[in-house]
Amino acid sequence: MFTKTLTALLLCITSLSLTATAKPIASDDLNVMPLMNGQMLPSAKVANLKGETLDLLILTQGKPSIIFFYRGGWCPFCNSQMGQLKEIEPKLIEMGFQLIGISPDSPEKLNASMIDQKLSYTLLSDTNLNAMQAFGLAYYTSEKTTERYMKKLKLDELLKVTPQGDKRLVLPVPAIYISDGTGLIHFQYVNPNFRVRPAPQLIEMAASLVPM
Repeated sequence: MFTKTLTALLLCITSLSLTATAKPIASDDLNVMPLMNGQMLPSAKVANLKGETLDLLILTQGKPSIIFFYRGGWCPFCNSQMGQLKEIEPKLIEMGFQLIGISPDSPEKLNASMIDQKLSYTLLSDTNLNAMQAFGLAYYTSEKTTERYMKKLKLDELLKVTPQGDKRLVLPVPAIYISDGTGLIHFQYVNPNFRVRPAPQLIEMAASLVPM
């Protein structure tokens, strides 16, 4: 009886920890509250290239993973990073990792990125901000940035209403997370300066230190 009660309690605590990870959209990129080393990957509903809903936690269960968040296929800095990751993907696979990219792009736009860059790793759509908020990376862009991007790009699906009632674009702060097969985060790189991304050599080195 005690064992069953303890098991139920642990399952309840685990469930609460997974659902409690979603964080509010930050007021700007400097006020995000990202997951840190030593925390566990959260549950988050995302979509694959076919538009099918998946749970990121299940997708990474038992699989050491390198997850990177990027702003979208329209971002030249993101495209450059995606190309760099493509180059080191064979080494990461050899080390036992799967590579997953997450952005607010729609499945259609993800398919375009896959074709344009000839990618073989996984891209996931987070148009509902589930993963971005679960990882604490989502933020409202400024009025000036929103206006500038909206004039040049078709990003209407990323417009959200702020607590103040203004319409602003919501984007993720670019980030890299490396986790082991249990979902434990061993490395994270989060930089509000979207022009700066971690060097491929740094990612390889960080991955090599994760116990397999």
